Amino acid sequence: MATAQSSYTWGTGRRKTAVARVRIRDGNGQFLVNGLPLNEYFPDPALAARAATPAVATEMAQRIDVFVNVSGSGKSSQAGAIVMGLARALKTFRPDLDAVLRASGYLTRDPRMVERKKYGHKKARKSFQFSKR
Repeated sequence: MATAQSSYTWGTGRRKTAVARVRIRDGNGQFLVNGLPLNEYFPDPALAARAATPAVATEMAQRIDVFVNVSGSGKSSQAGAIVMGLARALKTFRPDLDAVLRASGYLTRDPRMVERKKYGHKKARKSFQFSKR
């Protein structure tokens, strides 16, 4: 059904400017992010729980080992990138999980990005102070 102990299944997730490269294999529930356990890399329990949601939703959390390399943006966006990368890896690992992952929205890319700064403005939309007199 899955793969051998030494071979990995890959998935890539992106959110804003964060990129997560996720590897999974048969295992016992180990979850490492940039070489640290999940709860150490994400001190906020909500972000740690969010990063692991695809594995929990598919009841694979205790049956696979997850290894993540993530970079760019902030912790919240990195957690979102991990969600997508883990969902894509799980879909490749076990194609029968596609319906559960898709219904939960884990395979949908969030298109929101930072809006570019425009000339004549302080930021993307904020203008300089206007003085009539």
